[in-house]
Amino acid sequence: MWINTRCLMVPSLNYTFCETNNMKNKLVAQSISSKAATIFVAYTMCLVTSLIPAFVHAQSPAAWPTKPITLVVTYPPAGGADTMARLIAPKLSEALGQPVVIENKPGASGQIGAALVAKAVPDGHTLMLDASSFAVNPALYPKLPYDSDKSFRPIGLIALFPNVLLVNAQFSAKSVADLVSMAKVRKDAVTFASSGNGSAQHLAGALFESAAKVEMAHIPYKGAGPALNDVVGGQVPVFFGNLASTLGHIQSGRLRALAVTSAKRSPILPQVPSMAEAGVAGAEIYEWNVILAPAGTPEAVVQKLAAALQKAMESPEVVARIAQLGGELQKGSPDAAQSFIRQQMALWAKVVKERGITLE
Repeated sequence: MWINTRCLMVPSLNYTFCETNNMKNKLVAQSISSKAATIFVAYTMCLVTSLIPAFVHAQSPAAWPTKPITLVVTYPPAGGADTMARLIAPKLSEALGQPVVIENKPGASGQIGAALVAKAVPDGHTLMLDASSFAVNPALYPKLPYDSDKSFRPIGLIALFPNVLLVNAQFSAKSVADLVSMAKVRKDAVTFASSGNGSAQHLAGALFESAAKVEMAHIPYKGAGPALNDVVGGQVPVFFGNLASTLGHIQSGRLRALAVTSAKRSPILPQVPSMAEAGVAGAEIYEWNVILAPAGTPEAVVQKLAAALQKAMESPEVVARIAQLGGELQKGSPDAAQSFIRQQMALWAKVVKERGITLE
């Protein structure tokens, strides 16, 4: 028997709540329709889902970073990109107050690492250090697992590294003009080696051919080491190499440097003219490294990262090491890096198309 029973009805949910006045016995009689329950669950899920992005991006830029930062390097340990990462990471860590952990994710000319970063949470705690192949891949690979232009937000360029046009010391060409004259005698009269189809050396040779209006025979190798060894040995006369890996051969006299592919002479090889000085305009070629974040990273975090990168590159240790490798430090903004990458993409798309370059 109920004493002073009070009831409340909620018609919209077919819900009735009843209790006695002594609060010792309560009875809840409810019959929530399946339709009402479905609406309630759906509403709750929508609410939770809508809050996730806000939660991810709600962190204050002043508080960021809140945990260690992962720097994905798209090439193997001990290579050029890895060298830059291990040079920059400790200085970034000092500037940001959090550890910067390097993870090498090599493969498919940088595509494996880039695909991982493209799908990472865009909160500034996952970054990528990539190389100049990042701008070449869209022209060589018809289907990439990401959009090179839209899947990333550049943080900043680190450095540009010019190539050197090299010939075997016994080769008769003593200048770029000599080499061009020899190549114009007939098609494929001069051969050049590279580390493989679509490689940096192959593309450098192709751009030189276009700028000098000559055609040389391309000899692809399986790696830069074997290619360079055969040029030193005289089996192939011409090679486009980076300063870091070829400087010892130049200084020993085994290779002759005809020109550097930068806009001006390199401090490391002040006696060697730039390509433009040597008479071939439009053959300015660099290998480079850049740090990128996933698209959607808050702009305030991007700018904080960019400032930290610039501070890291002002370190005397970083300045000295990049100069030793023949590089040119870059101190531009994220927007400047984006513009540079787009220019490089357009350049290599044109070269690949005009020269009919494929990976086979």
